[in-house]
Amino acid sequence: MKISVVIPALDEERGVARTIDDIPMGELVKMGYDVEIIVVDGGSKDRTVEVAEGMGAKIIVEERRGYGRAYKTGLHSCDGEIIATGDADGTYPFSQLPSLIETLEGEDLDFITTNRFGLMEEGAMSPLHKFGNWILNLALKILHRIHIEDSQSGMWVFRRKILSEMDLISDGMSFSEEIKIEAFNKFRSKEVPITYGKREKEEKKLRSWRDGFSNLIFLFKKRVNLLT
Repeated sequence: MKISVVIPALDEERGVARTIDDIPMGELVKMGYDVEIIVVDGGSKDRTVEVAEGMGAKIIVEERRGYGRAYKTGLHSCDGEIIATGDADGTYPFSQLPSLIETLEGEDLDFITTNRFGLMEEGAMSPLHKFGNWILNLALKILHRIHIEDSQSGMWVFRRKILSEMDLISDGMSFSEEIKIEAFNKFRSKEVPITYGKREKEEKKLRSWRDGFSNLIFLFKKRVNLLT
């Protein structure tokens, strides 16, 4: 069986190195899995592509901007039966992939999302971002009746076959909450706590107020679409 690790990246030459290095290739191979690493680059101006390629990753350039757009391109380009995702800034614990995959397989799940608040390193998220996440989590619970603790986590492990049954329309940051709505409404899904660390020091690309408000509006729009 093959696992595809899909990582969107934009100007993350330090973070992408830390991220790829954290993937326990040897352990996954011992478990019987072939592994491919796909980095979807959004037009980086630094050495992100060079670094990732030098560490064995397959590079796909997607210059159309958008978090969701990058993921759609990467997910369409991979062929693993199991897909794992996460950001390229070094915050997500790819070292925990073996245990997440064991949970997926052992509990016969289709989709796992992760909860960054379960074991978050001190200083890994600002109070403003924590508050914004709380608002979005509450909206997800009220509007979509999905009771998870981290609607915005970007680390997921799931079976590729379910993608064909998902209606994923977002090209932006709201892709993260949308894929959870689709998964928890249609498939056997679970949230699992993970460790979450401080990001590497490249310039932050998250536009807190704009992205947060956009994600909130999307939750309302998605609810209306599901009702019509």
